[in-house]
Amino acid sequence: MFRVIRFFLLGLVLLVVSIASALLAMRFAIHGREVHVPRLQGLTTAEAERLTGNEGLVLSVESRFYSSDYPEGRIVSQSPAEGVKVRRGWKVRVAESLGSQRNTMPSVIGQSLRVAEMNISSHGHEVGGVATIHFPGAPPDTVIAQSPPPETRNAASPRVALLVSSTDNVQKYVMPGFVGHTLSSATTALERAGLTLGRVDQVETASGTPGLIVRQSPAAGQKVVAGTSVSFEVKK
Repeated sequence: MFRVIRFFLLGLVLLVVSIASALLAMRFAIHGREVHVPRLQGLTTAEAERLTGNEGLVLSVESRFYSSDYPEGRIVSQSPAEGVKVRRGWKVRVAESLGSQRNTMPSVIGQSLRVAEMNISSHGHEVGGVATIHFPGAPPDTVIAQSPPPETRNAASPRVALLVSSTDNVQKYVMPGFVGHTLSSATTALERAGLTLGRVDQVETASGTPGLIVRQSPAAGQKVVAGTSVSFEVKK
């Protein structure tokens, strides 16, 4: 019986040693694949690629910015930062310098989107985001604002965001003529057309029939949109 217990204890010890060895080997395997992120700021992209490649890391140029502190083609910033411990195969994201801004930001306000894009490109910049908005009075597909504004010389990014007037999708109607009609019939017609009754004034006129409309605003023939308020003058 004692012999059986001794063999059992020996087996238990061997099992514990095996588990501890496996855990230790796993720890070495995991940490053996970890490296410290090197300093990349100030290096050229080619130098940074070689350095990260030697460490088993992947370099990714995520953005490009103007910088008076770093010459064109040099790394401005990085993530993760220098010294951070990561696993091999980790992607290190960097921003590359475009050097100091050489060209002022052109003014493209009032230009069509296509012309604005060509103008921006010819000045060494690029179009960033393009947002559209309904802007009364502005021709469709026309730039009505830009950021950075015209003549900017210290922009951080070469990207220019544009605000463009959208196509006018508001349905328009031709204002009918109500002169000579009763106010009651005109009000009914307005409701059917999706227009609203505005101010009504009783006026004295040399001509016209009492109780009938002698003047309207907007005038007949003008283009209006749904919801437009229409005012009348009615002969006393």
